[in-house]
Amino acid sequence: MNSSPAIRKVFQGVASRQQMFRMFDRHAHRLNRWEGDATPLYAGEWFEIGEAEHDYMFEILRPLWIRGSLFAMREYLTGSVTGVFFALRIDEAIRFFHGYCDLSDQSSVEAMRVAIIERESRPIRAMTREERLEHIWSSTADDYRGYAGERWPQALRGKRTVMLYGGKGGTFLKLLEDLSDDEIAAKLPVQLRHRPSPIAA
Repeated sequence: MNSSPAIRKVFQGVASRQQMFRMFDRHAHRLNRWEGDATPLYAGEWFEIGEAEHDYMFEILRPLWIRGSLFAMREYLTGSVTGVFFALRIDEAIRFFHGYCDLSDQSSVEAMRVAIIERESRPIRAMTREERLEHIWSSTADDYRGYAGERWPQALRGKRTVMLYGGKGGTFLKLLEDLSDDEIAAKLPVQLRHRPSPIAA
């Protein structure tokens, strides 16, 4: 059994229904979509949704299983990865989340539940660099994000890219992971630009 990929928050704030459906397949336009194992792309991703979206997904299709305040989607996204919906009490309020869990790992659902509670219980809503990059990817329209293709060096092909505006030089593509702090700030919504970074332990 392979260990599950890192659990990671991929969107800041509460996703609308439209945003939720869009993020269900954030990697739909990847190169060679039908080749290889896509489990590492999806397993571990999570984001917050509203109560209405949570209830809608519960009613749209009979769940694969229900465990207390959690339920799993009957349809698998890829391999043994499916969407799990959480209703969690955090700071005396019930909040709702969607995450992709690899059900071949029996600990994946509980690990995600614990990670979400730990992340959302922070007194300051700090954002790591990785969370900033994931939010940019999640919120950028498909026309302005993509994957490095044949024009890129072999070692970079398949990596995520975003389009940036270069002033008089026009627009250009850059690897998501290579964005500078200033470029990240420019791509984030105003309310997220000045959030602190977590202090390293």
